[in-house]
Amino acid sequence: MKIVFFGTADFAVPTLRRVAQHVRLVVSQPDRPSGRGLRLQPSPVSHAAVELGLPISKPERARAPDFIQSIRELDPDLSLVVAYGQILRQDLLDAGRQGSFNLHGSILPAWRGAAPIQRCIESGASETGVTLMKMDAGMDTGAIVSMVRTPIGPDETSDELATRLADSAAGLAEDWLPKLATGDFAAQPQDEALATHAAKLTKLDARLEPTLDARAQYDRFRACTSRPGAWIESLHGLIRIREARFVSGESSVPGAVEAIKPELVIGFARGGLRLLKVQAPGKGPVSGAEFAMGARLAIGDRFVP
Repeated sequence: MKIVFFGTADFAVPTLRRVAQHVRLVVSQPDRPSGRGLRLQPSPVSHAAVELGLPISKPERARAPDFIQSIRELDPDLSLVVAYGQILRQDLLDAGRQGSFNLHGSILPAWRGAAPIQRCIESGASETGVTLMKMDAGMDTGAIVSMVRTPIGPDETSDELATRLADSAAGLAEDWLPKLATGDFAAQPQDEALATHAAKLTKLDARLEPTLDARAQYDRFRACTSRPGAWIESLHGLIRIREARFVSGESSVPGAVEAIKPELVIGFARGGLRLLKVQAPGKGPVSGAEFAMGARLAIGDRFVP
């Protein structure tokens, strides 16, 4: 069995490790500047490929005709795409004898796009999963081969859920790869009427608003942990929320300090958030109670402008 593996993000690494014995080439995004020194850093998949001793290609544009021709010359049974990060042309998708297959972190057609796990949590959903699909040139529109479902914990963050789903994706790949390589599978078209889009989250998406529903804002916090990182505009500057928990019940005044000990609680509409770990501008992370002590907060004080 010969496959070409397309992947970039951490989500793809467990699958690459699981199918490595069949991989003839790993394709990942080019090294990108990262860190304070903005040094070029390879992707998580590139790191794993080197560790596994697999050949790797990092085209700036996977649409380039010479790159597509190089894939054809490998004569693969199929391409497997997991969190790669570029739209692939149909002629590249067709380069393998059985075409190309994708593992996507949602129950398609829900949450097509760049941030399915984060947007699913942000929506307040209680269930998600991983879908294996036969790829076409659309954005996550291919026919469904198989999927696995899993409940979402009420306090589960996007990072935690992504780790679980990455393992599920690896299991799906291992189970289905022999059938995919021989064409022994059936695929069902997606129901376009049920499609939703999962746009990448921005810094503005990660802002928490105490005047809005507490449970919905907690879901936003869970979706944005750790990227792009939830934050709140306070009278003490932009405060990053590293750890939090939802508090049920009616707050007295949204945006006011509801409790300080044993933990800092800020009121929101129809509830509040217990701020377990926060980070003020130019400071390291501390507990909410430590922050309250340093800022000399008292119950009833306004926390937001």
